[in-house]
Order: sequence, then structure tokens, then C-alpha cells
Amino acid sequence: MNDKTIKELAVELTVEITAICDNIKGRSVFVNQLLRSCSSIGANSHEAKYAQSRADFIHKLEIALKECYETEYWLEILYKVNALQENVYSELNNKSGTLRRKLIASITTAKKNG
Repeated sequence: MNDKTIKELAVELTVEITAICDNIKGRSVFVNQLLRSCSSIGANSHEAKYAQSRADFIHKLEIALKECYETEYWLEILYKVNALQENVYSELNNKSGTLRRKLIASITTAKKNG
């Protein structure tokens, strides 16, 4: 698995998706949803660092995980409406998948150590 932190991966994914979304025309509803969900992954995982308790930490990571799943959904929609090329979709979806697996692993570890 990738050695980068969840936050690093989330920032990279958000920057890449933002750059790509800047060039998508006529799909603003989908683009806006994708940008919101993607940027929320990093925001919630960053906020988890300052959680008030283990339960709060887990909750913030679980929100980030849900946003990651939502990001994958909007990527698929944009691909299926031909707003994303297959290679771009595959690359972004793979990066989101890596991030999702890291979030799941972190949540699992936090629950075990609680």
C-alpha cells in the first residue's frame, strides 16, 4: 500500500480532481458534487487529528470514508456521461480506492485499540 498519509493522498486527489473539473463543461451539478465530496475527505481526516476522543476520531474518519465512497460515485457518473476519459477515470478511481483502503485500515485499527 502507498506510504503517503491519508491527508497527503486526500490533498493530491483533490488537487488532481480540481484541475480536471476545471475543464469539464456542461456538467456543473456533477462537478460540484464531486468537488465537495472529494475535498471533504481531506477536511474530515485532517479534523480527526484534533478529535476530542477516540470515538470522535473514528467518527471523523468514518465521515471521510463515506465521502470517499461518494467521490467514487461521482467519478463513475462523470465517466458514464462521457465527461471523463477512461484512463483519467481509472487513475482517479484507483487513487480514491487507495485512500479508501487506508481509511478502512485506520478505522479498523482505531476500533481495535479502543
